[in-house]
Amino acid sequence: MVKVAVLRAAGGIGQPLALLIKTNPFVSELSLYDVVNTPGVAADLSHINTKSKVTGWVKDAQLDQALQGADIVVIPAGVPRKPGMTRDDLFNINAGIVKTLATGIAKNCPKAFVAIISNPVNSTVPIAAETLKAHGVYDPKRLFGVTLLDVVRAATFVSEIKGTDPEKTNVAVIGGHSGPTIVPILSGTGLSFTQEQREALVKRIQYGGDEVVKAKDGTGSATLSMAYAGYRFVNALIAAGFQGKKGVVECAYVDSDWAKEHGVDFFAAPVELGPEGVAKYLPLPALDDYEKELFKAAITDLKGNIAKGESRITGKVH
Repeated sequence: MVKVAVLRAAGGIGQPLALLIKTNPFVSELSLYDVVNTPGVAADLSHINTKSKVTGWVKDAQLDQALQGADIVVIPAGVPRKPGMTRDDLFNINAGIVKTLATGIAKNCPKAFVAIISNPVNSTVPIAAETLKAHGVYDPKRLFGVTLLDVVRAATFVSEIKGTDPEKTNVAVIGGHSGPTIVPILSGTGLSFTQEQREALVKRIQYGGDEVVKAKDGTGSATLSMAYAGYRFVNALIAAGFQGKKGVVECAYVDSDWAKEHGVDFFAAPVELGPEGVAKYLPLPALDDYEKELFKAAITDLKGNIAKGESRITGKVH
């Protein structure tokens, strides 16, 4: 059985994410942490007739208790985007939050799988990595940036155009998790698109979050769809890491030698999951000429995003 900790569980992503995780029969304990309101969220979820025990923890003083013995830690912590705000605008606030939470992980559950949702993912994952390194517990195979929302959106948007079943439509999305770093591999779907369709799809996938922020008219960002994507990734970690299932593959933003060969420390790509986290770094899908140009642009932006996160902890300017 598995203990899952959700950090910022009372927030817009945290509550629906915790609700979905509560439904997984392999979760024995669901530990919820936030700066306010977590006991109420825990009490509410505890009335659901599934096996997992739910606990709620609040404020910095209880972070250690929330994390002790966790097998999987999911971090949607941070402030949400508001109209006109980019993911990079969130950096200064969310960077400090992720550093604090990663320090708690290093002290209380250094072997946990860590799935980071906090924006900007391109920079917050390097912050977590450098924090874990500073405590001597960094394992690149156990740290993930959750970019599955881009995959979920891509499947949805493609199915709307092509009339396919969205649950059976597979679109690999590589790179990162903001704007031009998001590279959908439409050429690998087996479907045909006009160049106009491709360009429109790429733009919509890259900036789908803006669509939600605008529609919510200042009241929030993509919380429900992100919670679903986070839940799907947690389910994949449980299936491969604790149920022994083979061939579990999802896209995630990870530290890999392959990324370093292309001049970056982190890159979102398909990975096969297993008991130790990443079991295998899969080769990238074949790219056509249009996607190769998107790839080059993604690498350029990622270099700056990653350096920004790393320098927040190391103090080194790249």
